[in-house]
Amino acid sequence: MRELRGKTVLITGAASGIGRASARLFVEAGAKLIVCDVNEIGLRDLEKELTAREALLLAARVDVSDRDEMQAFAAQVHALVPAVDVLLNNAGVGLAGGILNTSLDDWEWVLNINLWGAIHGCHFFVPKMVERGAGGAVINVASVLGLHAAPNTIGYSTSKFGVVGLSEALGGELAPHRIDVTAICPGMIDTSIIANGRMRSSDPEKMKAKTMKLFAKRGHPPELVARAIVAAARSGSGVTPVAPEAWGIWMMQRFAPALLPRFERALKKRGLIE
Repeated sequence: MRELRGKTVLITGAASGIGRASARLFVEAGAKLIVCDVNEIGLRDLEKELTAREALLLAARVDVSDRDEMQAFAAQVHALVPAVDVLLNNAGVGLAGGILNTSLDDWEWVLNINLWGAIHGCHFFVPKMVERGAGGAVINVASVLGLHAAPNTIGYSTSKFGVVGLSEALGGELAPHRIDVTAICPGMIDTSIIANGRMRSSDPEKMKAKTMKLFAKRGHPPELVARAIVAAARSGSGVTPVAPEAWGIWMMQRFAPALLPRFERALKKRGLIE
């Protein structure tokens, strides 16, 4: 088990949801935090909270999809510490829609944030972790839709399959350097990702309202994912489903893919997926 007390943890998308819940748990474990987000209001609120707990090294407004902003952020970070101990690429957005109603702007938006955000994080922070030679952990927040794609999630699923692939390839490369790599696949989590996401359908507002209601009723709290993230920071866990429905889909995909349609129908009947 890796001791987290006194370690430096960097979290993208830290102002709300899974990122904020993870920040709080890392503080409880005794870590020092570097956080970023595009949500200025949420970020400053988190900054006050972490400062009061004497756990903050840096809070910066950063767009993870922007190469130049991430490069400048990395320079700020490495002026403070030689390397981070834990890198949590958490920032992400939601996009619902099929190939017929997902525009190229939508594709660029979701891939730039969900996939390129994780790539930028790894590109700008992993080399310093390797150079320092003290090991560490990289945790990329993917999705159960990065393990099994559902209809009308084409852009989002593509981005999250990319995050899982990035994590698996990186894990093998970094193992000799004692850097664990984990892809977290949460499942249905009650965060603001639906409210802030894009819905592409004949009635997007109705679709969003229905999905938000489903997530509020059936979604698991972000603290469930945060606990899995902190556990991964301590010991690494490869591809890691979190919620029960994520575990079910992952097991089916690996060992009984022919049963997946039946499993999905059961989840829909119970109102656990849309």
